[in-house]
Amino acid sequence: MPAQAEWLGDARPMMGTEISVRLWHEDPETGAILVEQVFAEAARIDRLMSTYIEDSRISDINRRAADEPVIAGQELFRLLRRALDISLLTRGAFDITYDSVGQHYDFRNRQRPDQATVAAERLLIDFRLVHLDQAKGTVRFGRQGVRINLGGIAKGYVVERGIDLLRRAGVDNAIVTAGGDSRLLGDRRGQPWVVGIRDPRDDSSVVISVPLDDEAISTSGDYERYFEEDGVRYHHILSPATGAPASGIHSATVIGPDAVMTDALSTSVFVMGVDPGLRLIATLPDYESIVIDDQGRIYYSDGLRQPAANSIEP
Repeated sequence: MPAQAEWLGDARPMMGTEISVRLWHEDPETGAILVEQVFAEAARIDRLMSTYIEDSRISDINRRAADEPVIAGQELFRLLRRALDISLLTRGAFDITYDSVGQHYDFRNRQRPDQATVAAERLLIDFRLVHLDQAKGTVRFGRQGVRINLGGIAKGYVVERGIDLLRRAGVDNAIVTAGGDSRLLGDRRGQPWVVGIRDPRDDSSVVISVPLDDEAISTSGDYERYFEEDGVRYHHILSPATGAPASGIHSATVIGPDAVMTDALSTSVFVMGVDPGLRLIATLPDYESIVIDDQGRIYYSDGLRQPAANSIEP
């Protein structure tokens, strides 16, 4: 009955972050089943794409693809193709081979590679070393030691898939979030969804609130996974050009119609820096960006109206 309609949802630790689902449904029982289906889909994708799962498809590729072509499976092959296309678009700022160096970081245990390791492994960060055979559906690496990691795109894929599942089930209003990536379906029952962009140096403070409906929004920040040593912040967003954590930006947010793209583009803008990153966004009519640099200054792409305040405390 319509009188029973309500908001339903849950939040759970998954994929090294928190995944949350919130939806409106006329039938709470059916809605609860759909919430579970979204979490099940996220778990399925994680089992396919996580480098932390020994028998995942991507772990198998990392073990064998330098020696022989490895069948990726249709779904993973399509996402790898998209990732390589985005690498071309961003001139290598987005690069799934970053894990050749990234594998040597352990943020929980405050471990990082030494300079010699970075210098050696950095030569393996090159998306052009990933060869896809469309006809055979296989992946082959061009050099020994290359590793791929979809961490810069997988959570966007998860929330996009979750919303697609809900849309096909007849849901009109929902939000699925995975860490810094959110995908919105419709609005919030007559009001826009309001997504907050946090202060990169104060997790209890929201710097900007963005009203949205039927959009995706992704934020990449140097506060997600990091540790500090001798006054230097070592975080998980690596520059493919140097193999070191990218600098100059505290967070980069991208808004647009596809969470796979917003996820990858927020990483790309972070790596590229304020001016090159916003120039890239200016070439993509459906996407906008908000960037907070390492001085706390806030920058907006041309399609966004800038509020009166344009900086925060660094």
